[in-house]
Amino acid sequence: MKFIDLFAGLGGFHLALKDLGYQCVFACEIDDQLRSLYKENFEQEPKGDIRKVDIQNEIPEHDILCAGFPCQPFSQANHGGKGFSCPKWGDLFDYVIKILQAKKPRYFILENVAYLKKHDDGKTWKKIQTDLKNAEYQINDAFFSPHQFGIPQIRQRMFIVGSRAGFPCLPELPACVEPNIRDMLDEKPSEAQNLPEHQMKCLEAWQNFLELFPSGVELPSVPIWSREFGATYPFEDETPYALGVGKLREYQGNYGTPLKDLDDEEVWQNLPAYAKRKQDKFPPWKIQYIDQNRKFYKKYASQIDEWIPQILDFPRTYQRFEWNCKGEERNIWKLIIQFRGSGVRVKKPQTAPTLVVRSTQAPIIGWEKRYMTPTECARLQSIEGIKLPQPDNRALNALGNAVNVKIVKRIAEVLTAGSSNYTLREEQLDLFGTKVENHE
Repeated sequence: MKFIDLFAGLGGFHLALKDLGYQCVFACEIDDQLRSLYKENFEQEPKGDIRKVDIQNEIPEHDILCAGFPCQPFSQANHGGKGFSCPKWGDLFDYVIKILQAKKPRYFILENVAYLKKHDDGKTWKKIQTDLKNAEYQINDAFFSPHQFGIPQIRQRMFIVGSRAGFPCLPELPACVEPNIRDMLDEKPSEAQNLPEHQMKCLEAWQNFLELFPSGVELPSVPIWSREFGATYPFEDETPYALGVGKLREYQGNYGTPLKDLDDEEVWQNLPAYAKRKQDKFPPWKIQYIDQNRKFYKKYASQIDEWIPQILDFPRTYQRFEWNCKGEERNIWKLIIQFRGSGVRVKKPQTAPTLVVRSTQAPIIGWEKRYMTPTECARLQSIEGIKLPQPDNRALNALGNAVNVKIVKRIAEVLTAGSSNYTLREEQLDLFGTKVENHE
């Protein structure tokens, strides 16, 4: 079978389908460095901007269209994104449809963020379904994460498959041994980047926080927002914005800072960033987070007050902490760590967190006090045997955008095997999606 590789990136689709014996007859990638690297790895030079490709004359006939179309317009991490109205990427899905209509391949495989299905209250997904059906395809979709296939990374993604020859099938989840991140790691690799001093000190401060409480004391089930410790501004029925700066002076802000003698600008500076937004009410989840943090502080104020000076000089995102390790020993240095936009996240040492395009958010191996290397991250995407971009931050960025080769290969096997060998009713689709917490 012949396939095309749109928005090719590192070539994850190429690796998966080539391993099945299929032939890539066309590739497209707008990034200059990735395009050169694709040629080096696969001896095939991709075209550049898909918008400038002559679909009829430059794209050969093919059996399978593969596309991990850009996810930024539909990402939850991008606050839902601008969807199809995004000026940079929003129109690219239209070119997928144009190619399907012009070349009529028998199958397609598309990949995107899980939030795509919820974007714009489901309207984006409805439009995608309509466009694909109007192109004369029956479609199927599911959420898959590498950890469901024995790969130690939790990274839920939406896969959409289509067929012109009947209802397309998707793979059942394999019965596999629980993955372990240590199986993917090298022991103290020489190329690994050690933690910089300011991150070491931040983690030491949070380790000291954990040690304030005996093992029998339950930590909050929500992220720890340390700026709520000592704060008293209203949050349940109205927001600081709704209350107004005058009345706010009756309360206390970050870490219990009295607001009464501050000028207007200083009042706002002494509130958490999420409390300054122009909204009359907080969403229920935010009310829950603030409430649990304040109750926890009230119960352990004497211990926490002695600790607070240790965290004050760090950036605001470093002042938030997510302990996703219930039941584990409270020792950060035995766990997996990630500095995220939402705060410092600590996870059990079985799976890696989602690889993202920001190289500053690469997973950290606590017991070696270092970042995961690009080579190790590539293993989490089932990508081996190809050259990666240089320097490391470019490689990590590309790996965060890549599709998981093992998952794509299994999807392609099932999709192209024919419906006679795989039976799947539409009402069974929910069985394929595992609910995985994912803020990307």
